[in-house]
Amino acid sequence: MLYIVATPIGNLKDITFRALDVLRDVDVIVAEDTRHTRKLLSHYDIHQRLISLHEHSPRNAFNGVIHLLAEGKSIAYVVDAGTPGIADPGAYLVSRVVQELPEVSIIPIPGASAIAAAISIAGLKDSKFTFLGFPPVKKGRKAFFEEVVASPYPVVIYESPHRILKTLSELSDIGLSMFEAVLIKEISKVYETTLRMSIVSIKDSLEKEKKIKGEFTLVIHK
Repeated sequence: MLYIVATPIGNLKDITFRALDVLRDVDVIVAEDTRHTRKLLSHYDIHQRLISLHEHSPRNAFNGVIHLLAEGKSIAYVVDAGTPGIADPGAYLVSRVVQELPEVSIIPIPGASAIAAAISIAGLKDSKFTFLGFPPVKKGRKAFFEEVVASPYPVVIYESPHRILKTLSELSDIGLSMFEAVLIKEISKVYETTLRMSIVSIKDSLEKEKKIKGEFTLVIHK
């Protein structure tokens, strides 16, 4: 079996009892960042075999996971934080297993998700929204922001501390400066912060910080 296991996005207590049981019982844990995951496993006294699999892993690394599943091993796949398969290598791994090992059961172990957490406090008037993930670093940014404008629904995006100001500036430049938004930094962590104001006001607020840290989830009301 392949278990797709959600892990905490901040507070280690956000993990579920079921997720802990799975991590203790599987033969192998496949992690996006073994150093990060090892801290979680150590906290809960879990000592299963741990191997790395991330977006820059060579193809033979994915082949190795496929081989383990073909041998009958049970595997849990986890990412640095949250639910795998969203803006990470989990989607590619699942597609490989579906195509090459249709007999293998793929089981989701639900839990923390930055998208769900952000939407839950955004105060949207409807249940519909568009999730676009991270804006491209270079190529494709224009098309990405055109998609933001074109969406008839609220838009949810992720952004890193290194590019959040650039992204907010570009959103302002395409006519969304006065759109109301909710920006959440460091969801479920010690310095979690929520800003509810226009996009340009959020940008102005962040520019006052000496050094911007943390991961961001932005919900743009439409």
